[in-house]
Amino acid sequence: MKVGLFVTCLVDAMRPEIGFASLKLLEAAGCEVIVPEAQTCCGQPAYNSGDAAHARELAAKTLREFESFDYMVVPSGSCAAQLKIHFPRLLQDDAQLVARARRLAARTYELTDFLTNVAARRGPSTTFSRRVTYHDSCSGLRELGIKTQPRALLAYAGVELTEMKDCEQCCGFGGAFAVKYGDISGAIVDEKCRHIQASGADTVVLGDLGCILNIEGRLQRLGDDTTRVLHVAQVLAGEA
Repeated sequence: MKVGLFVTCLVDAMRPEIGFASLKLLEAAGCEVIVPEAQTCCGQPAYNSGDAAHARELAAKTLREFESFDYMVVPSGSCAAQLKIHFPRLLQDDAQLVARARRLAARTYELTDFLTNVAARRGPSTTFSRRVTYHDSCSGLRELGIKTQPRALLAYAGVELTEMKDCEQCCGFGGAFAVKYGDISGAIVDEKCRHIQASGADTVVLGDLGCILNIEGRLQRLGDDTTRVLHVAQVLAGEA
């Protein structure tokens, strides 16, 4: 099957290794993976900020670049939710575009959901031996139902997982929320960091880079420079 990998602009700019790990996992699952070179942003920041005009332009651009593939796979719950849920809403005033958006949405998957439910990815065990806890990012969990998929993949790979308290609770990032409401965001991520440290794990794994940067940055500002914060693809692909 031919898969279009939507790397996400944040991964491309900040942690390209997550994109390469995702590519490795998809190819190991037997997919022919194409990464359109002209891809940019899904339009989520504009959409969330009320700039619907630019968000629609980016949505239409993304449709053109990815609608020819059998599947579109995204290593980010928030970007996948933008594509699956919000594109059809954003383009609802254009009958042709909304029909195309719905067709693409039906073939769009967050990475661990695709590996679990479409590609039936099992894969080899990993040599990753650190003790792990998992943070459920808000968009992936609440909009897409990403919960059991990454845990099943980690378990099959032989990764020891210790659940933290309130693993489903927000890390405080929320895109622009962290900028507009810095004090509230800081208090939320402080609590998340306490739960991570109390779990006894030395690595926290998750599926959204925005949350990774938020949690990692806060841990470091709190003086914790030993707890690793990794994308689930890095662990599963043996790239951590």
